[in-house]
Amino acid sequence: MWAIARTELKKNIQDKGLWFWTFILPIVFIIAFVSIFSGDENTSYKEVVTQIIPGYTIMFAFYIMISMVIAFVKDRDKGMVSRIASTPLPIRDYFIGKWIPFLLIVLIQVAVLFGFGVVVYDLPLGDPFALVMLTLSLAFIVTGWGMALAVLVKTENMGIAMTQIIALGGAMLGGLWLPVELMPDFMQTISKALPQYWAIEGYKEVILAKGKIGDVLFNICILLIAGIVGGFISFAAYPRFLRLSKN
Repeated sequence: MWAIARTELKKNIQDKGLWFWTFILPIVFIIAFVSIFSGDENTSYKEVVTQIIPGYTIMFAFYIMISMVIAFVKDRDKGMVSRIASTPLPIRDYFIGKWIPFLLIVLIQVAVLFGFGVVVYDLPLGDPFALVMLTLSLAFIVTGWGMALAVLVKTENMGIAMTQIIALGGAMLGGLWLPVELMPDFMQTISKALPQYWAIEGYKEVILAKGKIGDVLFNICILLIAGIVGGFISFAAYPRFLRLSKN
């Protein structure tokens, strides 16, 4: 398991495309949209920063799913999955070994983007424990869904397309681009079915309203449950994933 995790982490560190999606592009978006909306007289600077930085951090966290799809599909198409299946290594260890590096990457991504917000925009962070638990839950849900998507799709392009739908659709409907309160009523109802909504509302509660862990416990539970569902789907779909693997 740990050998798989180390190998996967080393590959990801060398992937320049992953660095672009994970750090460079989110920072560009944050700078651009804070500049655009900070001039709005009807919205305070603090509200703008608190909406945009966590919002785009959450949106780009979901793009880790692209890297997960590519990693799993390559293992399948190169016959790695079939070879591992013929060894005594439990399938649980294979999944955990592939999952851990991506979980770490998302945690680092959130830390870097929030750190950028603190240094450049004086972003308040609120209660550290609540913030850490929310971030762990966010990393858990995006990587859990990433594993599920990786074993369900047949091609990398299909996985990339589905990630775009999940990331951009969730950002639009989940309140990552603008506060949910400004949306039509029917969209506000839809947003509550999306993990992005519970993530952004949790971050805003901690950062803007100075909430504690008890104030965001429900948000954390929603994210964890959604991540667990993704994990169960990935395990359930593994036999089909194995059948598609080349020998």
